[in-house]
Amino acid sequence: MDNLELWVGVEPTVSRVGDETLDQLVLSGFDRRLDDIDRLASTGAKAVRFPLLWERTAPGNLADADWRWGDERLARLAGHGLDPIVGLVHHGSGPFHTHLLDPGFADGVAAYTRAVAERYPHLGMYTPVNEPLTTARFAALYGHWYPHARDEASFWRALLHQLRATVLAMAEIRKVNPAARLVQTEDLGHTSSTPALRYQADFENERRWLSLDLLMGRVDERHPLWGYLRWAGVIERDLRWFAEHPCPPDVLGLNVYVTSERFLDERLHRYPPHTHGGNGRHRYADVEAVRVRGEGLGGAGERLREAHARYGLPLAITEAHLGCTREEQLRWLHDTWRAAQAVREEGADVRAVTVWAALGAFEWNSLLTRRSGHYESGLWDVRAPEPRPTALLGLARDLAAGREPAHPVLAGPGWWRRGERLMFPPHGPVRAESPDGPPLLITGASGTLGRALAHACEGRGLPYRLLSRRDLDIADPASVERALGEHRPWAVVNTAGDVRVDDAEGDPRVERENALGPRLLARACAESGVRLLTFSSDLVFDGRKGAPYVESDTPHPLNAYGRSKLAAEEAVLGLLPDALVVRTSALFGPWDEHDFAAHVRRELRAGRVVRAAGDQVVSPTFVPDLSHAVLDLLLDGEGGVWHLANAGAVSPADFARMVARASGLDPEPVEEVPTARLGLPAARPPYSALASERGWFMPDLASALERWSAHMESAEREMFAAD
Repeated sequence: MDNLELWVGVEPTVSRVGDETLDQLVLSGFDRRLDDIDRLASTGAKAVRFPLLWERTAPGNLADADWRWGDERLARLAGHGLDPIVGLVHHGSGPFHTHLLDPGFADGVAAYTRAVAERYPHLGMYTPVNEPLTTARFAALYGHWYPHARDEASFWRALLHQLRATVLAMAEIRKVNPAARLVQTEDLGHTSSTPALRYQADFENERRWLSLDLLMGRVDERHPLWGYLRWAGVIERDLRWFAEHPCPPDVLGLNVYVTSERFLDERLHRYPPHTHGGNGRHRYADVEAVRVRGEGLGGAGERLREAHARYGLPLAITEAHLGCTREEQLRWLHDTWRAAQAVREEGADVRAVTVWAALGAFEWNSLLTRRSGHYESGLWDVRAPEPRPTALLGLARDLAAGREPAHPVLAGPGWWRRGERLMFPPHGPVRAESPDGPPLLITGASGTLGRALAHACEGRGLPYRLLSRRDLDIADPASVERALGEHRPWAVVNTAGDVRVDDAEGDPRVERENALGPRLLARACAESGVRLLTFSSDLVFDGRKGAPYVESDTPHPLNAYGRSKLAAEEAVLGLLPDALVVRTSALFGPWDEHDFAAHVRRELRAGRVVRAAGDQVVSPTFVPDLSHAVLDLLLDGEGGVWHLANAGAVSPADFARMVARASGLDPEPVEEVPTARLGLPAARPPYSALASERGWFMPDLASALERWSAHMESAEREMFAAD
């Protein structure tokens, strides 16, 4: 059987909370970068879910619609031979003069659609309204989105208005292009439960089909929800209208997410209060099924099989996205593709898998209800001067071309298949897989950074080997060769080396540990075809710039430690140009009682004065943030020099005061002194804060300190509880 098609889409929601809107196309930059169309074409995709949204094109009178944005981009798509699947309303309420509960909403969508069809008569695939049932739930049942209703009657009105808009829109399109096809999307979740709540799960599982049943004219007195709909106040003639005007999808698009599968449990004591709810008959917790069901998720495969059995229509996965770390994004897409291919081979007409959120998505961790700057990257990461390709792009291209993906992390299971997915007492026998695949080899087992990277790998299901100097002496060629041969890693992460900046003055060992060792690792990795990540420092700079340093600034170290790090950079990149060299600064973390932040907290709590320099500027870096960022870059295949530090430029004295405040302590005992009075043997640059011209992936320093403090307090509570 022929391979599946790859489709691709960008997240286009224009969400409205109160009178404030959040436009994903503006946030991602897709609204202003015409060459993003070229990027989408480079995936090898056959079709693009293209947003030509009502509220963006015609926010006022339809006669004043501005078509220039759509004209340019649709022409560019045509030049690449890419078929657009045109979306007109995507989780939106339309322009400000209407909304989902407005009786004129459907006619307004239809009028806009007619204008679209007349301007672009050649377009052949449409999704007039994306996920109508999901949108109705979030906007009119749960109150998250405009118009913020929270009752059953509003929910059904919002759903019927969107579905009527779909029927009317397709009728208008087909007056212009009779061959136009409806690609109807819906988030097709599934609900399971304890035996006592089976009735509620059955209801949820029937309701999830309702938008599609209505479009196909299947809802009459024999429908399982007819009585419920009439009880909820839905007018009979409104229901019969759909049976009289059936508009079956030509392709049924399923959007399958981890969070779409739910589990209901009346044993409230097992779950935190924010999960508690009820239906008037039972109180119960509503949680993600993957966190409690022993057998885990049904996933894309089961949802496709259900849809095929119920409708027998052509199918596609129209959104495949996971907001998570890079290896889990890769595994989710790969799992989804394999599941879709398997169902296709079983005989279902599964057409495509859509790589969703090609440019990432903003604020979906709060269902678009907060404006905190949260971002999930996609095929590209837009936190860079130009969208930066991630490993997902390579996987998408492999899938589109029918090649077997070769990324080493795909050998292991995603978190939704591992045991740590379970947050609550499991329901039913547990099926869980263990991390698998070639390991990362991490040097520096005794150091803060090595331990932190091992901790990150543990949580991300990345097999690793954390080696001490006894296991691997990076400055001994025989030891390096032996370790690579024994462990056969796909990459080496070097955190080993001498970190004693002042002791390095006049000590020849710093050259062996910090310069010779990385050079030998680079030579061995080049010969073995193994990736290499090694760390450098802000101390390669002299501080004369007086502003944050970026990657292309010329290094000029002031001390022996900085000179050894610069020598390592030059040697590594000379031998292995694709190596990843990460400069960072002033590390602090939750697992090192000797770092500066822990020292400040300990001294202030003991009532002692903390003396810190006020005439230096650095970029303190939270080790967990650094660990996850470097792993993502390594997985993406990035190379060369990168600067990674939490956003913020402060003096050590200012940082000490920030630590005090984050710890609930008085910052007054922090004594700001000149560096010269500290008696440090090694010269320090007066300004060594780091910034990046390649990409901005680290959270700000204030956020990092909040999380650091929370972790320290939690660790103390656990220690006291153990005592």
